[in-house]
Amino acid sequence: MEEKYIQFVANYDEWQSVKKLKIEGKMDPKTVIGFLGSLNTCVDKKVEENLKKIVAVEKLEIALNEEVKGGKSEQEIANAIMTTSSGKINKVINEICAIESLQKNEQKELIGFCKAYAMRSSLKKMGLAIDYSLIEIPGMKRTMKKKV
Repeated sequence: MEEKYIQFVANYDEWQSVKKLKIEGKMDPKTVIGFLGSLNTCVDKKVEENLKKIVAVEKLEIALNEEVKGGKSEQEIANAIMTTSSGKINKVINEICAIESLQKNEQKELIGFCKAYAMRSSLKKMGLAIDYSLIEIPGMKRTMKKKV
């Protein structure tokens, strides 16, 4: 029988990470989701770190902080989503992604990343769990303690 596994290796700038999980016959699905959640969180953080190296994300964060108010009601969440998709936020995104050295399709790709970044930031501000980063995954405790 062929071995089944999930493997992730990163050797990039200051990021060295090796994550491996051997999938065995009666493996508990909680083990798999814990592994994948940990991997997803790690990758999302690196996407944001690298986005910040390309565009002036701080301008977007300032605009979001001015426009998106906190709250947990359905109306407040709906307002945050609408505001994050508004012309004012899109204008900031278009401005920070207008990098002359990039082709139009590359700028369009960056705009997509910035829109996702903006929505994630807004929803986090609203206190919504939009990813797995807030879940205490046993294999991630060591990593989480370093950042505290």
